[in-house]
Amino acid sequence: MNDRVNTIDNSATYGYALPQAERQRVVRNTYWLLALSMLPTVLGAWIGVSTGITRSLGGGLGLAVFLIGAFGFMFAIEKTKNSAAGVPVLLGFTFFMGLMLSRLIAMILGFSNGASLIMTAFGGTAGVFFVMASLATVIKRDLSGMGKWLMVGALVLMFGAIINVFVGSSAGMMAISVAAIGIFSAFMLYDLKRIMDGGETNYISATLALYLDLYNVFQSLLMLLGLLGGERD
Repeated sequence: MNDRVNTIDNSATYGYALPQAERQRVVRNTYWLLALSMLPTVLGAWIGVSTGITRSLGGGLGLAVFLIGAFGFMFAIEKTKNSAAGVPVLLGFTFFMGLMLSRLIAMILGFSNGASLIMTAFGGTAGVFFVMASLATVIKRDLSGMGKWLMVGALVLMFGAIINVFVGSSAGMMAISVAAIGIFSAFMLYDLKRIMDGGETNYISATLALYLDLYNVFQSLLMLLGLLGGERD
């Protein structure tokens, strides 16, 4: 979330001064690092599912571990993004996020059609990214004004999700998942457009923003599919 605040605070410089060659370099490095970041995520998820290390992280404990770990890593990424340590710290963060995702994946794999649900969520997330990347290349207008509204939506969503952890409402979780898919798909378009227009000059920050968008869309889509389409033997 720190990255989100910094992203929006920098919107005054959105897309106007960076030379074309530099923009292309940032986009290229961002895409490469984003692809690389998926490897620690998959590894973390696999270790979590295989060992069951996150099985006990339910309710308030799981929420506390996730928030402390995620915000701690994002703070460290912000501090190291201009140094040689930036990429390893980012990859450490994506490993942690994969580990945190493993509890949901293990739950989905408990369904008889769990593997297909995971592949559907993965395909759906890839489809959202492709659509938003395509839109970002053809939309000519400045989308920087979206940032503050999306940030408000993300904060409301976060507080709603925290409350629902303790309430445990399936209907609430479905509503949160649908809203998260919409908000973070829009964030994906906003971030892609900002990167392509030169509003982000650091590819580590750019990768972090897009990774969070993809992670939240995938997680929310997987949760929604599990709630609506999970089949027991």
